[in-house]
Amino acid sequence: MEPTLIIADDHPLILKGLHDFLIEKSFNVLASAKNGKEALALIKAHVPDIAILDIKMPFLTGLQIAEKCKTDNISTRIILITFEKDEDLLNEAKALDVYGYVLKEFALEEIENCITSVIKDKPYFSPELLSYIEVNDIPEKIQSLTEAETNILKLIAENKTAAEIAEELCISVRTVEKHKSHIRAKLLLDSKSATLYLFAKENIEYL
Repeated sequence: MEPTLIIADDHPLILKGLHDFLIEKSFNVLASAKNGKEALALIKAHVPDIAILDIKMPFLTGLQIAEKCKTDNISTRIILITFEKDEDLLNEAKALDVYGYVLKEFALEEIENCITSVIKDKPYFSPELLSYIEVNDIPEKIQSLTEAETNILKLIAENKTAAEIAEELCISVRTVEKHKSHIRAKLLLDSKSATLYLFAKENIEYL
């Protein structure tokens, strides 16, 4: 049996596009809402399997609805759709047990996979969003390095050995290895010798 769905978005064109797409794909759309208040009322009235909600809506946001569903033990699984590529929002959504998080520009391409995943009890987060966050996380991680660690990483990018780095910076090989260990810990890298070189090479523009 097809899962029951409720959809909500305050942009009429997006709401209609999503509604028409889901109907075309034979999904069981029970109702649509154009703001958060309507959406929550529909969820409480129908308790659908899934609610697909815009993250930002008048009266109540998608996150606020997710929070109310969690507090009231409503079994409806929440999928949020958004233009926001924001790690804090994603983490907030995860903390509220949101099952799906899809970027609007990929909504029609991804929503079917997302629903299928959620039905199987597997959360789905837009791959584009995850890779965007990952890439934008890198400069922040690099900023956590000290000046000495950054200098060592630059020399690693030039494929220099610990002995060569020690000679160039007038420090001991042991100190170089200690710095490398700290760099790995801060950048969450494994201990394979090539990992540090590959990271340094790929992210040289941030150093």
